[in-house]
Amino acid sequence: MLDEVVRWLVPQDHMVLVDGTTGGGGHTRVLADRVGPSGVVIAMDRDPAAITAAEQNLAGMPVKLVHANYCDLPEVLEQLEISVVDGVLLDLGISSDQLANERRGFSFSAEGPLDLRFDPTAGEPARRLVNRLSAEHLADLIYRYGEERHSRRIARAIVKRRREKPIETAAELAELIRRCTPSLRGTRRIDPATRTFQALRIAVNDELKSLEIALRRIPDCLRLQGRMVVISFHSLEDRLVKEAFRDDPRIQALTPKPVRTGEAEVAENPRSRSAKLRVAERL
Repeated sequence: MLDEVVRWLVPQDHMVLVDGTTGGGGHTRVLADRVGPSGVVIAMDRDPAAITAAEQNLAGMPVKLVHANYCDLPEVLEQLEISVVDGVLLDLGISSDQLANERRGFSFSAEGPLDLRFDPTAGEPARRLVNRLSAEHLADLIYRYGEERHSRRIARAIVKRRREKPIETAAELAELIRRCTPSLRGTRRIDPATRTFQALRIAVNDELKSLEIALRRIPDCLRLQGRMVVISFHSLEDRLVKEAFRDDPRIQALTPKPVRTGEAEVAENPRSRSAKLRVAERL
């Protein structure tokens, strides 16, 4: 949703912008081009690999790279001696680089360890969760964060399988889920494993808590009429953003309904079909 981001953030010379989820650096690069040498883009990411790649890909551009969670933006700005910024972008999806890395486990076909952490140096990998939690706890987690109606069936299958052999890879888990939900084959546009992987990823990264904290803290980092743009990819995230933009007296929602991805972008990038963009402005 690059065009929509530019349209709503309106990046210009001298601006100080934040890309809180740098990922592959696509948004960061365009924003840096627009603010020019007189401005700066503070590019943050929890994934150290994203920061390392950006150091090369964005070299020479007006970008300050920071390895940090976007919910810690106030502390990052304090360290940089910046009081307020003109705009903040949060693109909450996983990046193509993360999907392509076999060692991270984000792709269903990955033969590497089932990890799913944005920061591999912190927290507990997903394979430990699926191999230690009770069937009841797993089912609740998959239902709560994945909104998967077959969560109990999937949880029982995981527990049964791990009694024989621990589940170690993304490919193993994805195939197990497909086998225990045979009635869904051919009836979904998405892989049957999608919601379970989403739930595990949210859990190991504590994503909803990070978003809740960010939505409370970031408005105070915006100058008057500064804007916050959030792109979410599932209903749990979008609900939090919608409610925060509606109820926070410091900001005004500029998008009564979420902006959706255009047909051309969906054709080029099918993963973008679920994207929803919302914008709020500091009062």
